[in-house]
Amino acid sequence: MMKFKLAAAALLVAGLSSAFIIKGIDTTIVRETTVDSLGACQGASNQNGRIFLYGDREVGMIREFKWEKDSLRYINKEYKLTQNGQDVIGHPTGIAYNGSDKVFIGNSIRLNKEGTQWKAVIYLVNWPGLQKTGTLDGNLISTIEDGACIQGTRPEYVKYNNKWYVATADYGNKGNEVRLYDPEKLARCTKTSEPGVLYKKFTCSPWVQNLHWVANNGILILIQNQVEGRKWRLTYVDLKKSVDAGTMQVIKQIDIDSRQDELEGFTFIDGSKGIAVTSSRKNNVNYTNTSW
Repeated sequence: MMKFKLAAAALLVAGLSSAFIIKGIDTTIVRETTVDSLGACQGASNQNGRIFLYGDREVGMIREFKWEKDSLRYINKEYKLTQNGQDVIGHPTGIAYNGSDKVFIGNSIRLNKEGTQWKAVIYLVNWPGLQKTGTLDGNLISTIEDGACIQGTRPEYVKYNNKWYVATADYGNKGNEVRLYDPEKLARCTKTSEPGVLYKKFTCSPWVQNLHWVANNGILILIQNQVEGRKWRLTYVDLKKSVDAGTMQVIKQIDIDSRQDELEGFTFIDGSKGIAVTSSRKNNVNYTNTSW
């Protein structure tokens, strides 16, 4: 009986501790800066201390930065997402990179002026080759149509039950989902609708611009707009609980109402410092702090 009481007390303490941590999450902007030559910036990827900002200038492109003294320093490396001089990934919307597996880049293609029709494509690329040559020439391995998407695709590696998957999400205002694709089957298919590519999915709220995986906490951050094309929202989601339930299980939703522009991407630099990027010409790269 005593053991049971002690176990129950331990669970209660753990629950209270967890509730306190969940309640305490907050993300704030600490500094606003403007970085040129990105076009409309679409996202940020942190890869072992190197930060890659990508956007849709005259062609889709990526610039590489180094994290130095709490700031980004451009190291004069630019990669154009072209092949034979032609724009291929013109609107890059996500880089799925985990340091050990295949690298996928998303491309969200607007088919009409109103923005009601989109085509989504995921590209498997030779990432070291792209960094070496600066273009997709000889480095574009395969092209995959992501037909299940609503207004674009935004690949990001996540880990579920100790296995890596490529997650993506929708931007539209109805029927929104986060989907997990098997990376090996994704690499071999031409369409994500092919059997076995889709592993699991769960419903989510609208206007997801990008995804960011926080491995240490098992949290997937939905990088969103509050309304179409405007205002900032970060939704912290318990990935495992969301997949198991079939609908997103929100830990904390953070609306940053001081910014009216279009949040496009976010990445952590460490456990608290982060970078949030927008498509604006001014104040497009913003330094953030997250308290847990």
